[in-house]
Amino acid sequence: MNTDSIQDQLESLTISPINVKLKRLPRLTDYLPGLQTHTNPLQHSNFYHHSDNDGFYITHSDVILRQIVFDFSGHFPSSTPHLAYHNAGPRKEILFDPKQVRAAIVTCGGLCPGLNTVIRELVVGLWELYGVREIFGIKAGYRGFYSSDPIPLDPKLVHNWHKRGGTVLETSRGGFDLKKIVDAIETRGYNQVYIIGGDGTLRGAVQIFNEIQHRKLNVAVTGIPKTVDNDVGIIDRSFGFQTAVEMAQQAISAAHVEAESSPNGIGLVKLMGRNTGHITLDATLSSCDVDCCLIPETDFYLEGKGGLLEFLDLRLKENGHAVIVVAEGAGQDIIPRIGSQKQERDESGNLGFLDIGAWLNSELKKWWERDHKGELFTVKYIDPTYMIRAVTANATDNLYCTLLAHSAIHGIMAGYTGFVTGPINGNYAYIPMDEVAHAKSPVNTKDHKWAWLRSVTAQPDFQRT
Repeated sequence: MNTDSIQDQLESLTISPINVKLKRLPRLTDYLPGLQTHTNPLQHSNFYHHSDNDGFYITHSDVILRQIVFDFSGHFPSSTPHLAYHNAGPRKEILFDPKQVRAAIVTCGGLCPGLNTVIRELVVGLWELYGVREIFGIKAGYRGFYSSDPIPLDPKLVHNWHKRGGTVLETSRGGFDLKKIVDAIETRGYNQVYIIGGDGTLRGAVQIFNEIQHRKLNVAVTGIPKTVDNDVGIIDRSFGFQTAVEMAQQAISAAHVEAESSPNGIGLVKLMGRNTGHITLDATLSSCDVDCCLIPETDFYLEGKGGLLEFLDLRLKENGHAVIVVAEGAGQDIIPRIGSQKQERDESGNLGFLDIGAWLNSELKKWWERDHKGELFTVKYIDPTYMIRAVTANATDNLYCTLLAHSAIHGIMAGYTGFVTGPINGNYAYIPMDEVAHAKSPVNTKDHKWAWLRSVTAQPDFQRT
């Protein structure tokens, strides 16, 4: 059958309803069935003009499909159900009286562009949209719940926080003591808890949610996923990622200038990405100055046919310079571990990460001295790790952080709990927290994007023959 015939058939195709499985979202009424409902105060706001039919309020039947691309050439619809999630946004009825809300906001884990924007927008959104007046910041991560007094927050205090990098509330790793945390939540009377952090933080948030359910407390918990590496699964992307890519480009541009300005110059840039290479991949594609991109999802080797050194030798002969961008988690299996490095483990029991950038820098110099002794050569090594994650969010991420914060507020006010908010196919959804906490988002080296990168850099596939 030719292409035109297929096109004609598809244009006349009538799609029957697809088989959808809606992911169940926990609500406070699951274990506290007698909770009173309240009219959403947005109903009486002068800033919003809406009617019952204009779609301003989201209903329980508004859903977002996780998969939106289908192949009509085979049997359709498929018997396998397609996952769907509740659409994020304001509900007409809520389960919290805003005058009775005591909200707690905490940031955990590493820094990320946009943290202060999320905090600011949570405070402003709770205050201005719903009239909440008791909002508190928890200092220094999870341990702040039980080790220090909270900071009262209001719109005036947080007004300029979005213009600052880092997190004004401070952050830390560790300090997770489930009993102490939930005891503090109960003692201080918090009934809304907003937790901003990565997958490890969200796994802790799941435990907090479960313990609150076990104690049957009228406390709703939501997570706002944060990871500069963009390695949280299900959602389209994490906040701060686009800012990180933008900052990474500056480091790549500097490396390119350094390499171009020296005979046989190599610019070597190490970027964040322990388990995934999203920053490295996107920064490489957007810079157009990179000759080789190395990420954790693909192995590479130095010596021999098809190896990195052979490729660099050819590139230096052709262009006189080269730029390498490597994610910090790449090449961990080829770096020799010596002494105590063989025993070093991280918090999860995995072998500690070695410095791929410093090792590559050393190996490149050894290679040139061995094979091109007496010829001019230089490697300029740039590690912008903390510069990338400590900056303020750019315009795109600032807008994204605002939408995340407001979506989280609308969901929690409606009585949802144990959920994460984030975009799926460009639409904001509420996703069960335990799903996001365990979902990963590695670079797919089988898709068009990775093929595009290889066509741009012309780097080898590093497959030994």
